[in-house]
Amino acid sequence: MLLRNGLEPWHLLIVVVVGMLLFGSKKLPDTARALGKSLRILKSEAKAMKNEP
Repeated sequence: MLLRNGLEPWHLLIVVVVGMLLFGSKKLPDTARALGKSLRILKSEAKAMKNEP
């Protein structure tokens, strides 16, 4: 199954493995949580800007 831009599932697996090597398995949950929080803030700000007159 091909994803967008020709990425295959094993590409994502390689990204995860490299991330674990760079950041260590203990820091990954905190990093993912911070990234999710940042994305939620960005989404809410973009929505607020879109609804402004």
